[in-house]
Amino acid sequence: MSLFALAVEIATAARDAGGRALMVGGAVRDRQLGMTAKDLDMEVYGLSAEQLEELGRGFGSANLVGQRFAVLNISTDRGIVELSMPRRESKTGSGHKGFEVTADPHMDFADACRRRDFTVNAMLEDPLSGEIIDHYDGRSDLKAGVLRHVSAAFVEDPLRVLRAGRFAARFGWKVHRDTAEICRSLDLSELPRERIEGEWRHILSAAFPGVGLLALEACGALRFFPELQALRGVPQDPIWHPEGDVLQHTAYCIDAAVQRRDEMEDWWVEMLGVLCHDLGKAEHTYFERGRWRCPNHDAGGEEATRSLLQRLNGHKGVADRVVALVREHLRPSQLYFARDKVSDAAIRRLALRVDIPALCRVSWSDAAGRLEATPLPWEPEVWLLERAAGLGVKEQAPANYLRGADLLERGWKGGPAVGEVLNQAFELQLDGKFANREAALAWLDCQRA
Repeated sequence: MSLFALAVEIATAARDAGGRALMVGGAVRDRQLGMTAKDLDMEVYGLSAEQLEELGRGFGSANLVGQRFAVLNISTDRGIVELSMPRRESKTGSGHKGFEVTADPHMDFADACRRRDFTVNAMLEDPLSGEIIDHYDGRSDLKAGVLRHVSAAFVEDPLRVLRAGRFAARFGWKVHRDTAEICRSLDLSELPRERIEGEWRHILSAAFPGVGLLALEACGALRFFPELQALRGVPQDPIWHPEGDVLQHTAYCIDAAVQRRDEMEDWWVEMLGVLCHDLGKAEHTYFERGRWRCPNHDAGGEEATRSLLQRLNGHKGVADRVVALVREHLRPSQLYFARDKVSDAAIRRLALRVDIPALCRVSWSDAAGRLEATPLPWEPEVWLLERAAGLGVKEQAPANYLRGADLLERGWKGGPAVGEVLNQAFELQLDGKFANREAALAWLDCQRA
């Protein structure tokens, strides 16, 4: 049974109790777009907090999130439903949590919807009658694909700037010029990093992340992510990049990466790799002999990548993996074009530095971030994956055939000398001198002869 059918049941129960339950926000928006709503939020008018809680418990396991402002999360076999009373919010402090919230079951619909962010999210729907209550003309903005703020209260929550990027990325919409102007006046620095990360996860997991990135630029949000803002106006050789500057290229790249996202073992790391792959161009681009050049922008992008990820994520393990993708993102094409001279050792050492399948997807996204489509399968990727598979390093990095215990068993004394021998053996292994562990052990025995 659908969430809408559940909404009908809840609305019926609310009516029988003397109130009125209306669908609100994303559920209404998505139904207007002909989409199946994934979440169900309902506002219940005319009932007290106690009556709301009693109503909710009739449909599943209920969790009262806020006693004062009566928000009830109900877990059902059809999904999570949020029931709430209409409420007023007054700004009392900084950040997106600095509000005084007061529930009022007798608010009129226009006042209740005035606190919402965008007009497309400020519609109500009565599941019993099908009536759409739209005081702020959200249906017109929905048809036009425009994100427009509902009221002056928009400025009270700076998180809404990032939400503009999220909805632009999800639906491919534009931000209304008046709303973008308001966004440019808001300070995102007071937002906690986990909320910033959450919105970027929404953007990079959406259908049009590049649209979301450019929407954030239009809203002035990239000044809080200066490593990305620095890409605007950085020129590229038009022979290789007719699409424009580096920020435009990056937007095309993350849009292209959506085609490969289902293949990604860790989509967050790989999408961040695509987002960050050309950050080094901001400092490493110059004009010489009639062309724009950017040597070393791959390795040179590490500092900017780590700096940006401190704002977006903060987890060192994630940053290390993203940096590896950034540093190596040119390698599949470079190796492919020199494939007749590429040694097995080079492939093995590449596998030590980076996950090769992930690298291929990031590199393809870079190639695809242009005006013309880059076909799949992509020849450099096919070639590199075949070479890596033949050497047994496609799915995992090579491991040293030898272990410290092998030396100790043969009478070596512990200390730096053991590490030196292990390193020497591993380098020989990477160079193809040992076909297997037995060959490595035979070499080790000769070292003591």
